Amino acid sequence: ALEKHPSYPGQFISGLESHIKDRSQFKNCLLPCTPARTEASSSKAFESVCGSDSAVFHFCHFSVGTFGTNFPRLILNQFKWLDSLDSQDLVKKLMQMLSVSPVPIQHDIITSLPEILEDSQQNEVARELSCLLKQGRRLTVPILDALSRLDLDAELLAEVRQSAMTIVPSVKLEDLPVVVKFILHNVKAADAVEVISDLRKSLDLSSCVLPLQMLGSQRKLKSQAQASSSMSQMTTSQNCVKVLFDVIKLAVRFQKDVSEAWIKVRCTCQTFRFFLKVLDLIVLLLIHSTNSKNRKQTEKLLRSKIRLGFMPEQLVMLYYISIFQVIKDFFPSILSLAQTFLHSAHPAVVSFGSCMYKQAFAVFDSYCQQEVVCALVTHVCSGNETELDISLDVLTDLVILHTSLLMRYATFVKTILDSMQKLNPCQIRKLFYILSTLAFSQRQEGSYIQDDMHMVIRKWLSSSVPNHKQMGIIGSVTMMGSVALKSRVYLPLQTVLCLQLSTLLDLVGFCCEQTPEILALYYDELANLIEKQKGNLDLQLLEDQVHFSIFLFIYFNFPPPRVVSPICLSPCFRLLRLYTGEQNNGSLEEIDALLGCPLYLTDLEVEGKLDSLSKQEREFLCSLLFYALNWFREVVNAFCQQQDAEMKGKVLTRLQNITELQNVLGKCLAATPGYVPPPATFDSEAPEGVPSINAGVLPFIFQSAAERETGSPLAQLQSYRPYFRELDLEVFSVLHCGLLTKSVLDTEMHTEASEVVQLGPAELCFLLDDMCCKLEHVLTSGSTRRVPFLKEKGNKDTGFSHLCQRSPKEVAVCVVKLLKPLCNHMENMHNYFQVIIPNQGVVDESGLDIQEYQLMSSCYHQLLQTFRLLFAWNGFSQHENSNLLRSALQVLADRLKPGETEFLPLEELISESFQYLLNFQQSVPSFQCAFILAQLLMAISEKPMTGWKREKMASLAKQFLCQSWMKPGGDREKGSQFNSALHTLLCVYLEHTDNILKAIEEISSVGIPELINSAKDGCSSTYPTLSRQTFPVFFRVMMAQLESSVKSIPAGKPSDSSEKLLKWNIAVRNFHILINLVKVRVNGDDICDIFLYGRLFVEAFLKLAMPLLDHSFKKHRDDVQSLLKTLQLSTRQLHHMCGHSKIHQDLGLTNHVPLLKKSLEQFVYRVKAMLAFNHCQEAFWVGILKNRDLQGEEILSQATAAPEEDSEDSADSAAEREPGGSDSDSDSGGAGR
Repeated sequence: ALEKHPSYPGQFISGLESHIKDRSQFKNCLLPCTPARTEASSSKAFESVCGSDSAVFHFCHFSVGTFGTNFPRLILNQFKWLDSLDSQDLVKKLMQMLSVSPVPIQHDIITSLPEILEDSQQNEVARELSCLLKQGRRLTVPILDALSRLDLDAELLAEVRQSAMTIVPSVKLEDLPVVVKFILHNVKAADAVEVISDLRKSLDLSSCVLPLQMLGSQRKLKSQAQASSSMSQMTTSQNCVKVLFDVIKLAVRFQKDVSEAWIKVRCTCQTFRFFLKVLDLIVLLLIHSTNSKNRKQTEKLLRSKIRLGFMPEQLVMLYYISIFQVIKDFFPSILSLAQTFLHSAHPAVVSFGSCMYKQAFAVFDSYCQQEVVCALVTHVCSGNETELDISLDVLTDLVILHTSLLMRYATFVKTILDSMQKLNPCQIRKLFYILSTLAFSQRQEGSYIQDDMHMVIRKWLSSSVPNHKQMGIIGSVTMMGSVALKSRVYLPLQTVLCLQLSTLLDLVGFCCEQTPEILALYYDELANLIEKQKGNLDLQLLEDQVHFSIFLFIYFNFPPPRVVSPICLSPCFRLLRLYTGEQNNGSLEEIDALLGCPLYLTDLEVEGKLDSLSKQEREFLCSLLFYALNWFREVVNAFCQQQDAEMKGKVLTRLQNITELQNVLGKCLAATPGYVPPPATFDSEAPEGVPSINAGVLPFIFQSAAERETGSPLAQLQSYRPYFRELDLEVFSVLHCGLLTKSVLDTEMHTEASEVVQLGPAELCFLLDDMCCKLEHVLTSGSTRRVPFLKEKGNKDTGFSHLCQRSPKEVAVCVVKLLKPLCNHMENMHNYFQVIIPNQGVVDESGLDIQEYQLMSSCYHQLLQTFRLLFAWNGFSQHENSNLLRSALQVLADRLKPGETEFLPLEELISESFQYLLNFQQSVPSFQCAFILAQLLMAISEKPMTGWKREKMASLAKQFLCQSWMKPGGDREKGSQFNSALHTLLCVYLEHTDNILKAIEEISSVGIPELINSAKDGCSSTYPTLSRQTFPVFFRVMMAQLESSVKSIPAGKPSDSSEKLLKWNIAVRNFHILINLVKVRVNGDDICDIFLYGRLFVEAFLKLAMPLLDHSFKKHRDDVQSLLKTLQLSTRQLHHMCGHSKIHQDLGLTNHVPLLKKSLEQFVYRVKAMLAFNHCQEAFWVGILKNRDLQGEEILSQATAAPEEDSEDSADSAAEREPGGSDSDSDSGGAGR
């Protein structure tokens, strides 16, 4: 009736306007109501009114600027329920209003659009909203919220998603979760990788995290009001970041494509810049915690990126602190990953895992801290050597940085005392340092730990087991050092502690009186304590103990009833000199007379006299020499850093004494079988059994030419290393010495003459040998792999107790400082051998001093080994050691470009260092030196390996392989070490040459025929290293490299050219040549290699070459047929080898037969399938292949009634008759060929 009235709608609208001027009446009209049976509802009335276009504008503009109730929102809510309204016209009017309405009304209009729009209108409106999204940032949230509720087609969705992607870098932090949620919404598998990649590039959380850090650091500098505002802002920002990762977490958890795409994108990241994002680490933690199927893949990816240096520890440290509220939700995954990383063999991964432990303890709550401590204690008690060391190092860092926090969990740490039997001395020191720090730094809180430590130490000291006494001595001295720290002398309880410590030391003294070895250990531990805590100890607390040792030292030979064992002499002197240096700021002037003090020994002219001595006298002489050598070693340790030229000269003299006495000792040990030397290291168990003695195998370094001619035997001193005192790293500063002048005194102690001394070859070799042993022990190479949870027998740290108290980085820093003198010595060796070896590998023996030659050759070898051990250290892959690597490379590069290397980039430093070391290739005196030089160049060039370096490496390796290596006596180098080095060098050549197939063909078709035609003891003229003794090495490497190289040839495609076919032809020809060598040289190991690599080659051919032949057969029929015939000859020979293994019943060979025959049979049917694919089935004919031996003779015991004409010949002739025919191979039990 209303609609039929002539004044509708004008009069009605004007009346309604007057009615709704009352805001309460207008509000009632817009609110939902329950209609009466005979009356229309308010919505129906509103629908009838809003049929006019002007009504929409009228009501909305009428309500703009109203206060209190949000009338525009109420009006727009009515539009959601209208049925007969023209929605297309309404939407058009609403979109027009967006440009003129205030922001709040724009927000309401946009959020209501999804419920107003018809399905046909969604795409058009979505495009308009996308354009609006690009124009401003104020409506980002409502627009994306509305778009996420619209059903858009794929093309439009991608376009809108790209629009959202463009605003990610500039959007407000509070709007970022909405934007990211829309981007990840409804991502398809085909687009997932691209979307995730773009999102990672656009989403930079450093702009979110760093402001939080700055706000936190500025809070103390602001007023109370400003501080409150900053705190509120920081809390809001942290909440926004947390919401953002909640959005990502939902996407990763419930959208499989997103999770897989994120991992795939990270796997393709190969640049440091591209991976250095907090987003990467947190999302990986998120995937690890929410998706159990991808955990292994996530761990593998993290390990890979950490090893490559793409995720430095600084990233963890920064974002643990900044967004700990986000990552604390992933604590179980953090703990699991840290535990996994500690099992790794790579130091960068282990270091990253320890960093995760430390940061988790520092940032998270008490529950997480307790879990971290329990996990570390579990690692310690596991018994695994590497885990144990790293866990104790982490606990040590925690007790230093967070003593009060760790004190809460001291009960857990204390439980390690129950597993002390698994710890070595160095680990016991770490544990007692941790417990002592907790016990004596928190006053009363640590008293119960003190009681437990006293109880444990007393029990150990009172034990009759030597190992327990050792642990008691180490624990008591470590606890003594914690009490004697200067920073704790002010404690009120210091008097009580001193009384307790005095009682404990009395017990220690009583135990030491009974056993000389324990007393010597006590002196060593006190010395280690003074050395480690330089300047931090209150020496007054240690004064009585040191004075007692000095008393023993002065009255070393006082008469009974108390006699001091000579075992204590060297440890006592070490304690004396460290205490003296600590008291006098490093000066040893008070005791410097001991450096030149004469040492009285028995007659050392033992040549021809040893046989006349009794066994007891020979053992006494050996013990005397060990005591003298250990004394000289400690003297050199003490005075090696003195700067006075006179003192340096005396140090060099003592080094000469050491090399001379070692020569005498070698003769005595060879004449005294079964002799066990006195111990020299006391913090480990005595070596089991008697050291092995090999007569006549000691290097020439200790043997003169006359002694070699008379056949005087020497003992191998290498096995006696645990019985010598350890040289300190500071001793190698002697390498800086040049010519020095030393005074020779008369009996009145007046200068009688001056003598010039220098570091000779024997002393240099002695020092370098010790340095190499130390570096090999502490610097793990990149290729080293350890087996987790495998406990080694014995203590591998015996003889390296002082070294093990230093980190690998400290050792590397020390060696880097020595690189300049090491380069000087190596250049001297280079100059010497360039004169001695004018031709490659040929020694000019005219007037040659063989002993000097052997000494210089040994020095050269040790120098190269030192460089290799340093640059192969896998610690250089860690980001924090990059500056150290640069310093080391700069020393080498500076030898070529003095003063020009300071600002060179790392890659150029590597290139210059590589070129510097490459210059030594012409002067290497032995194959072992050549091998070490190649390894050294590999270690440097792998950081990274570029094209020209690969070419140089291949050329160098080939040069060494083509060189004749002769000893000075004229004999050719040989032996197991030579074969092992040859194997590695041949692999280097084949792996780095630009054409491996050509290289293998050259060796097999040139070098091997030359060897076959040579004399019995001859070799190949082209490859002198290829002899009958080294043939198995060449054969094994060529077979393995051939099989590996064909796998790098991609599988064939229809569009492929004939280049791949040519490669396969060369590979098959090489394979045929190598297989047929078995007819010339029959060896069980060679046949075993053929079985293994032959099967792998056939399998690779089936997988990679046959698809190529499928598509190449029609175009290159003759080439394909020739290739298959050549391969058939090889497979036929493989079949003969199977028969050979059955005849000889060799179990090692017959184990390979089933798998090989399976591959041969697969080859038959694959060739048949290839012919069928090319419609040439008639070209395939199958015959019966007879069993034959290696020479092709039929095995009569298995001969069967067969036609006179051999079926193999029939197969060949049939193949020849048929166009495009092919031979095929098989085993004797089935389809032949």
